[in-house]
Amino acid sequence: MRQFAVRLRGLVGYLEGVLGADAYRKYLAHHHEAGHAFPPMTEREFWRDRTDRQDTSPQGRCC
Repeated sequence: MRQFAVRLRGLVGYLEGVLGADAYRKYLAHHHEAGHAFPPMTEREFWRDRTDRQDTSPQGRCC
């Protein structure tokens, strides 16, 4: 049963990466490591900014 849980967590992590669901977590980690003087965007601000950037300069994507 423990092995199943480990594999399931791995699958969920993989799918989050493929779908971009982990982007905010990566942004926060980068922001912290870079040592920015200003506070990070909220999650809502982050997703709005990301969507706006994709709309103004679309890149190849599946949908």
